[in-house]
Amino acid sequence: MRIDILTLFPSFFESPLNESIVKRAREAGVLDINVHNIRDWAEGRHRVCDDYPFGGGPGMVMKPEPLVAAIEAVTDMDAARGPVALMTPQGEVLTQALVRELAVQPRLTLVCGHYEGVDERVVELATTHEISIGDYLLSGGAPAALVVLDAVARLVPGVVGSDESLVEESHSAGLLEYPQYTRPGDFRGSRVPDILLSGHHAEIARWRRRQQLLRTARRRPDLLAGAATSDAERRWLEAELNQETDEGEETRGDGQN
Repeated sequence: MRIDILTLFPSFFESPLNESIVKRAREAGVLDINVHNIRDWAEGRHRVCDDYPFGGGPGMVMKPEPLVAAIEAVTDMDAARGPVALMTPQGEVLTQALVRELAVQPRLTLVCGHYEGVDERVVELATTHEISIGDYLLSGGAPAALVVLDAVARLVPGVVGSDESLVEESHSAGLLEYPQYTRPGDFRGSRVPDILLSGHHAEIARWRRRQQLLRTARRRPDLLAGAATSDAERRWLEAELNQETDEGEETRGDGQN
C-alpha cells in the first residue's frame, strides 16, 4: 500500500516512521510511505502557504494554490488512486469501520492542515474525505495523520505478524478488549483469574467474551448498540449490571447508617 503525507512540517514524521512495526513494514516493502513538504509547491522567495481570512477573524488560513498543486502533483506520482483525506476537526470521526475501509485501498493520501484551517476550495477541488480523530483541537493535522496512518497500516496484510491478534483487539468486533494478564501469576497480592490458568480453552473463551461485554458496558455503553450480541448474552449482561447496581446501592446505604 502506498501512503502519501502532505505537510508543512515533514521532519515531524521522521522518528515515528522509522520505529517499530511501521519501520519493519517499510523495509519489507509492504508499506510505501512518502512525506511531502507543501512548501515545495508554494511560489515566491519565502514559500508562503498561508494568508489572512476574507471577512476578518483571528489566525491565518492555508492558501489553495500551493496545497491543491501539491495534492495534484503527488497524485500523479503513481498510477494507483485512492482516498485523499484532509485531517480536520470538522471531518468524519475516525472509527475502526472507517479504518478498515481505508486499509483495503491501494493508496491513501493524508493532507495535514495547519493554522486556522484550509481554504474551503481545497476541500471542494482536491479531497475525497475529511477525517477527525476526535472532538478536540490539535495544533495541526500532523498528529492526526500519524494516528490514521498507524491505524490503517496495522490492517494492511503483512504489517502485523498475527492476524488473530487483530481480530481480538478492542473495537474489532464493536466491543472493547478483555483484560490481559502475563507472568507473574501473583503481583503484589493481585492474582491472575483462575480460569486463565485452567487450560479449559472453551471456558476461557467464554470468560473473555463476557469480560468484553462487561468492560464495554461499563466504559463505552454507546458501543453496545452496534455490537453483535446474542439474546443470551444480553440477558446475562443485564443481570450482571443489575447485580452491580444493587450491590452499589447496598454499599451506599451501609455508609449512611
